[in-house]
Amino acid sequence: MSWHKGFRTEPPKYRPVAVVDIGSNSVRLVVYDGLRRSPYPIFNEKILCGLGRGVATKGKLNDEGMARAFAALKRFRTLARQIGAKQVYALATAAAREATNGDQFIARAEKALGCNISVLSGKEEARYAALGVMAGIPEADGIAGDLGGGSLELIDVKDGKLRDGVTLPLGPLRLIDMSGGSIERAKVIVDEAFAKTDILKRLKSRSFYAVGGTWRNLAKLHMAQSHYPLHVLHCYRLQRQQAMSLSGLVSGLSANSLKEVREVSKSRTDTMPYGALVLERLLANSEPSAVEISVYGVREGLLFSKLPVRKRDSDALLSSCWDFARRYARSPEHELELCDWTDQLFGAGVLKETEEQKRLRYAACLLADIGWRAHPDYRAERSLGMISQAAFVGIDHPGRVFLALTVFYRYDGENDDDNLTRLIDDEAHQRAHLLSSIFRLAYILSAAMPGMLPKIGLKFGDNRTLVLTLPKKLADLGGERIDKRLAGLAAELGRTGKVVIGS
Repeated sequence: MSWHKGFRTEPPKYRPVAVVDIGSNSVRLVVYDGLRRSPYPIFNEKILCGLGRGVATKGKLNDEGMARAFAALKRFRTLARQIGAKQVYALATAAAREATNGDQFIARAEKALGCNISVLSGKEEARYAALGVMAGIPEADGIAGDLGGGSLELIDVKDGKLRDGVTLPLGPLRLIDMSGGSIERAKVIVDEAFAKTDILKRLKSRSFYAVGGTWRNLAKLHMAQSHYPLHVLHCYRLQRQQAMSLSGLVSGLSANSLKEVREVSKSRTDTMPYGALVLERLLANSEPSAVEISVYGVREGLLFSKLPVRKRDSDALLSSCWDFARRYARSPEHELELCDWTDQLFGAGVLKETEEQKRLRYAACLLADIGWRAHPDYRAERSLGMISQAAFVGIDHPGRVFLALTVFYRYDGENDDDNLTRLIDDEAHQRAHLLSSIFRLAYILSAAMPGMLPKIGLKFGDNRTLVLTLPKKLADLGGERIDKRLAGLAAELGRTGKVVIGS
């Protein structure tokens, strides 16, 4: 039975779902294209309300922040209705749950938004953040850390399961209040909190998965400093010492200095040094191998928890690639046939591959035809950009580049992108060329239409040959172009191409 049996080939249905996130610093609306394994944001807006300013010292949400939040929620209610989101999930975090006037605020906020708002406990917030990390990085093994304006949630993730977690009062807004705006005093507060946090001991030689806008801004800054060629934050990795050096530098900068840094959001210049301080001290008090950025967090974790088990267990990358095929390929059915057709050469077909390489091969097959609507001269470049910059999850940066280059070469892209190729090793580069040669042969045989490839054989023969078998009814498909493509593919494999007409 094929791995893709039961896949629906019609384009994904548009069933938008909205999440409203009322945090200590911002109130945000994100509308996704549906409740699916890998949801795509179709609308994203935040209003910086600063609800958490003063909560640590005064115990109450400030009046100005609440007024801005109510106005934002009324706008979000209208926008969600206009976009067509029939389901709106709303949640509130540290500031609302800890303020003495939090209940009154939530009551008014629910009227403004027109739906119930769940006030998450620290444990629930940590759980959703970790679920978000696991949804976007299924192989996650380490500690997920979600830094909001009022708190830091830490939770252990491994083998697709959540372990124990903890909530710490270390959000940048809270630190500003508690320290009186002194970064040195904030450092003492952070170190005192981490000294009592046993979970950090379990970070040794594992990854720290960083969630939150402040830490995403740090990653942007590191990308710019290192001239990193792929501007995709999800799964961006910094080695421990790199992250410590950067966060230590930023924690010592003033807000005015940060305003001059293009990569830092102007809305975060006040809180950025304190968020950087939290990361620097966390790394100083633990020994992770690396810091990895997750763009999935509480909101995506909430949606992930709503999925049936079957969908939660499906492959995040292949789900995304299949959605791409259903939207952009001439024939999604053909891309599934291409997956099966390439099986003839791999695994039992002599060419060895790991399970991860097999997964990436299938992903490449699903994406192989997404550039067909572009002008022929630009199909390679368009596909390279679409795939390398897509909002895929469940894939690291080398894997993403492998997929992009495979389809780039499939469209006869002649020149390497030297910046991107430095993110993959020679073996992956050669494999991308090999798969693209298989694709080029497949598409001139099938014209991208289903029903042809299952009738055509491709296997290794005796005397170091690569044998293409055409059934007698399809003998007229043979010719110069087929011979040339087959010869090119065979040469890459150190063999000689041979066409055989079957019965």
